[in-house]
Amino acid sequence: MRDSDVLQPDFSYGAEQPFAGGQAIALSIYADRAHLRDTLREDAQAAGLSVRTAAMLDDLLEGPARPLGDIVLVDCPQVDGQAMAALSRLDMRAARTEARLIVSTSVDALDDVFACMDQSAPVLLVDPNRAERVIALGQVLAGFPTARLRELSDDDRLMLLRLSEQVGQIAGRIDRLAPGTEGQSAKAFGFGAPIAPAPRQVPAPRQVPGPPRPATPHGLPEAKLVRKIIRQRQLRSRFLDAEFFADPAWDMLLDLAASQVEGKRVSVSSLCIASGVPPTTALRWIGQLVEAGLFMRVCDHSDRRRAFIDLTEKAAEALGRYFAEIALTTPVPV
Repeated sequence: MRDSDVLQPDFSYGAEQPFAGGQAIALSIYADRAHLRDTLREDAQAAGLSVRTAAMLDDLLEGPARPLGDIVLVDCPQVDGQAMAALSRLDMRAARTEARLIVSTSVDALDDVFACMDQSAPVLLVDPNRAERVIALGQVLAGFPTARLRELSDDDRLMLLRLSEQVGQIAGRIDRLAPGTEGQSAKAFGFGAPIAPAPRQVPAPRQVPGPPRPATPHGLPEAKLVRKIIRQRQLRSRFLDAEFFADPAWDMLLDLAASQVEGKRVSVSSLCIASGVPPTTALRWIGQLVEAGLFMRVCDHSDRRRAFIDLTEKAAEALGRYFAEIALTTPVPV
């Protein structure tokens, strides 16, 4: 018998969450690691969800298509041709059925996974711990129409995003105190450094060459100036804890502005590096900025395995106006 299995709903962990027509919210799990499937199933059932399927990733390609359920949890830390095919098929099916995807991967596989998921707008997690997975599940549940929540304004979504970060940081600190786990969550959330850390070199974002694009004059300053601003912002972490100055949205906007002037494309992993925060946090901000109409996804039509993030016209024009205004008072805004 295969390691994959189809589960019957388990009601022992709490009341099931209602969905359309009074039915429970159904969830599917696809992960090759058996212990992770068990953990995901336990947390889903604790949230009152009906676990419909717990299987391996390859099962997405084998046999007739199984019903996805309302939420699909996927773990894909390594990517090969078969995994990319499975993710692409899942992405199309989820977009067609409006299933919500939560996909976890690794830093090395992030660009490939991101390129595969271009239709379903999944929640992406990078090397998440258990707390981050639970937070992502809660965020998806809050978005269901029957969650009895009022429609969120832009300010509400930003508040929820920042609250999620704070909850994740607290969970990481608590997890760090557990026996045998010291330092694991600290590394995941960027904690553990003293208030005055030793000087460190901040890795420069990896610029990914892509198809050329015509220059779009939006009043943006020279790339050299924007890069200088970025270096000055990074320099603060040599003297003060960088946690006090986390501003991932602004750091990513600056990086994309410089890249646009330079005529370069920026991959999602490069943008995560530029944000200065853990990848999962950066991905949440990228999603929020896409929703706000400031970022847009650009597929490389010559290579489906690559996708990039660009500034929208709206964002580029706004930044151009900002730099024009700020130049009246200071030559180097930070």
